[in-house]
Amino acid sequence: MMLTGDPEIAELNQRYLNRPGPTNVIAFPQQEGELAGLTPGLLGDVVVSLDTARREARENGLDPDQHLVRLLIHGLLHLLGHDHVHNEEEARAMEELTEKLLRDSAGPIKEEA
Repeated sequence: MMLTGDPEIAELNQRYLNRPGPTNVIAFPQQEGELAGLTPGLLGDVVVSLDTARREARENGLDPDQHLVRLLIHGLLHLLGHDHVHNEEEARAMEELTEKLLRDSAGPIKEEA
């Protein structure tokens, strides 16, 4: 995982996805394309913009640390083959799985005494 800022992720977004401007997370799968299988144990790379993550958390009333974990989970799901861009049903399923994994990553909730 690489944590970066908006200028850097905007450059990656333009260069590799032909999309202008910053985004919150980009996943670079290593098991696709002509070199797939070269390193079978490596899923790929996830790049998160801390600038965008903080802004999204602030704008949506989210805990910034929890939102960062959410974006990491989202990127990892992309590396595992999930795609929310081309299929609305897959987008809903991916969002539900992201939120479930986010809840599960927090561990058991401790009750206050």
